[in-house]
Amino acid sequence: MKHGKNYREAASRYDKENRYTAREALDLVKTLSSATFDETVDVVYNLGIDARKADQLVRGTVSLPHGLGKDVKVAVFCPPDKEKEAQEAGAHIVGGVELVESLQAGKELDADVAIATPDMMSEVGKLGRVLGPRGLMPNPKSGTVTQDVGKAVAEFKAGKLEYRNDRYGNVHVPLGKVSFEIDQLFGNLAALTTEIQRAKPAGAKGRYMRGMTVSSTMGPGVKVDPARLEEMADSAV
Repeated sequence: MKHGKNYREAASRYDKENRYTAREALDLVKTLSSATFDETVDVVYNLGIDARKADQLVRGTVSLPHGLGKDVKVAVFCPPDKEKEAQEAGAHIVGGVELVESLQAGKELDADVAIATPDMMSEVGKLGRVLGPRGLMPNPKSGTVTQDVGKAVAEFKAGKLEYRNDRYGNVHVPLGKVSFEIDQLFGNLAALTTEIQRAKPAGAKGRYMRGMTVSSTMGPGVKVDPARLEEMADSAV
């Protein structure tokens, strides 16, 4: 993969093999950012799980104390009597069967999160090929299948997010924006780390937190020392 001049210049300004403390890594990410827009700061956890086994999947939700610094677009699939509740809570798109049909017909869904009431799931299930690849399929375990759509919309817009491992055992999650203060990014990272550790599958053997990298949208990855993760998680308590 070829990187641009700014990326290469940033990557030359630090030791890519060194494993930094969380605060040092986040400070580097902010310093190395050179884009003209407010980049998102992301974290990737490399976990010691076998992603092929159903009992070792890592998935759930977490509320970041300082939010994501963006307007989270929420789509809600619900019957007519729930539409006003969803709209008043700030849902970006609200609809029922007609919304499902329009998406089946090829309309794009401009949303970061999809929420559905339980009685709509028989219809929403038809959108597996549309929502599945984007990780938007509502699921009770993630709190996105619920009767209390107003509360769910408000929580996700305030900074609640869903996480899940990919097929390689990695969990990739946004932390906030480069414009955030270090304490805000660190607070979000500490809360997330605590949650990822809590979600360790019983069947996972050996070292669970194998690696961790933080980066901005256009910047290089900075490694965090896994041996210091427990200290960081404790600070979130």
